[in-house]
Amino acid sequence: MSWWGADGVAEDGSQRPLAIPILEDKLVQRAVVLLLTPIYEQDFYEFSYGFRPGRGAHDALHALREQGMELRGVWLVDADIRGFFDSVNHGLLQQILRQRVNDGGIVRLVGKWLNAGIQEGSSLTHPETGTPQGGVISPLLSNIFLHTVLDEWFVQQVQPRLRGRSFLIRYADDFVIGCELEDDARRVLAVLAKRLAKYGLSLHPDKTRLVQFRRPPRGKTEAEGNGTFDFLGFTHYWTRSRRGFWVIKRRTARKRLRRSMLALSQWCRRNRHEPMAEQHKKLSQKLRGHYGYYGIVGNFQAIRAVYQHTRQVWRKWLSRRSWRSYVTWERFLELEEIFVLPAPRIVHANV
Repeated sequence: MSWWGADGVAEDGSQRPLAIPILEDKLVQRAVVLLLTPIYEQDFYEFSYGFRPGRGAHDALHALREQGMELRGVWLVDADIRGFFDSVNHGLLQQILRQRVNDGGIVRLVGKWLNAGIQEGSSLTHPETGTPQGGVISPLLSNIFLHTVLDEWFVQQVQPRLRGRSFLIRYADDFVIGCELEDDARRVLAVLAKRLAKYGLSLHPDKTRLVQFRRPPRGKTEAEGNGTFDFLGFTHYWTRSRRGFWVIKRRTARKRLRRSMLALSQWCRRNRHEPMAEQHKKLSQKLRGHYGYYGIVGNFQAIRAVYQHTRQVWRKWLSRRSWRSYVTWERFLELEEIFVLPAPRIVHANV
């Protein structure tokens, strides 16, 4: 039982280890996931959206917008768990599993996966904490762990003690807690760190904050003290609709937008010598994938910016295929009549 090591890119641009199981372990892990999912789907709460059947990031975004609109703004605990996937305590996770799984063989099997060595070149390491990112079973194990650590705690212990209305929206280890009253939000933020520390987790001090996410008071503009926050790749903000009502809208977060544009530019540079038809095919796939996630109502300008950026960098690197291959905009427009890139469009109208 072993894993192949690889590197992934974290949100801040740093490298993080990925563990890819060998084929035999993938098959067994898939079988265990099929066995455990029906058991835990009975326990998981409606506000948990990550890696669950029939649920996705856009469902979480829709729920967050609906909750914020219903309360006409909230005090938001915008929290970030520091290195969650690398910090999960193996012993505590197995204890949590035993509460619902009576089959000792399954628990021992999960323990072997958690403690399996990671082979990277000639180096073999045995991590003492964390769930291997890239493993088939890792998303389910993470949901099981956070269901006990965060979800149950919030519903059973926190909400009954709050004076106002509140909600939790979680997608894997990304979550926000909204409170109707400022005092409630400050109390939640104060005890949240202690709760996570009990299970070996910690909050990132620079990425955890309290946000006054409320529509501006009457007579003030949206620029006057209106807080914003990022969640699942979108910046959430209050603004007026075309009819003049205050609504919550979302746009692509700046970091995600820069990262997408940089990735497209680097791809065009690396593949500038490939046949035009092949470049067009791949770029079209990338753009459709981008629209498929970020194409929500109110975000057209951001996805249009990605489209225009793609056209610019594609022409730029086509011009550098050789010293005789400079492509003017007139020539590029002629090429676009043959190799048409998919235009930006709104895919999710009800998110």
